[in-house]
Amino acid sequence: MELKGNLISVREDARVLDATLRDGGLVNDFFFTDEFVRSLYAANTAAGVDYMEFGYKASKALFDREKFGKWKFCDDEDIRAIVGENENGPKISVMADVGRCDYQQDIHPAAESPIDMVRVATYIDTIPEAIAMIEDAAKKGYEVTCNIMAISNCQESDLKIALNMLAQSPISTMYIVDSFGSLYPEEIRRLVDVYDGIMGPAGIKLGIHAHNNQQCAFANTIEALSVGVSYLDATALGMGRGAGNCSLENLLGFLKNPRYKLDPMLRFIEKHMLPLRESGLKWGYDLHYMLTGLTDQPPRTAIAAIKNGDTHYSDYYQMLLD
Repeated sequence: MELKGNLISVREDARVLDATLRDGGLVNDFFFTDEFVRSLYAANTAAGVDYMEFGYKASKALFDREKFGKWKFCDDEDIRAIVGENENGPKISVMADVGRCDYQQDIHPAAESPIDMVRVATYIDTIPEAIAMIEDAAKKGYEVTCNIMAISNCQESDLKIALNMLAQSPISTMYIVDSFGSLYPEEIRRLVDVYDGIMGPAGIKLGIHAHNNQQCAFANTIEALSVGVSYLDATALGMGRGAGNCSLENLLGFLKNPRYKLDPMLRFIEKHMLPLRESGLKWGYDLHYMLTGLTDQPPRTAIAAIKNGDTHYSDYYQMLLD
């Protein structure tokens, strides 16, 4: 596989997406203060981050607005209250989950919205509905990408069928998603080859969204970059569901393009992320998450075990193996 760069060169096509509010929102049910969100937006702007994901476009019929913060729903007026006309900041993205979004009514025409990009998230068995959502968002004028989640549990033959279907849709970027944090850099390289073999001829770029169960999220992200992936997801202090994600500060420090600046993100972490962690919110590497990553399983049981203060790691491991 051809390398697309090295440790001292600049990949001009690389794009950084901050998913702190969206993946991090899974830690605190999206209850971020406006001060936090404005400060993150300002930090991303100063750091040169290309996209800022504000959260989900979740169905108000399925999810109780009293139980979740507003970034679970990402109403246009709430985003606009933070970014104004967004003249100099990062592009704004939201994620829309198949089966959990009333996309036809809640995603308005792009000309009327502060949102620039819609990221459609799907599982391998809901690709036709994902394509319907992609086509709807594209017709409304959005840049559209797609994430197939939990690909480590997919048969490669099924994955290739899904990718071939999506290659005929109007997506601009197709994401490789390590939902369970179970993949290693060598596997990422192989998946890039599979994805690019189908998406490349259609002119569709690749992205990566990594989880840190086995402390490989940063390694997997820069490995993907080295073999041609352009869109790189990361979060401040790695905040995200379970073991979290590739840390944005790691990525900004690694990238050699001088338009990316590390210091604004460090200042944001000092002022806002450390108090979040000190408040009792839990995310990041833990033996429970390592074990679910190792056995290629969702983090649901690990989240519960950590919440309950369980430290019987051997028993937990045996439970996962049974």
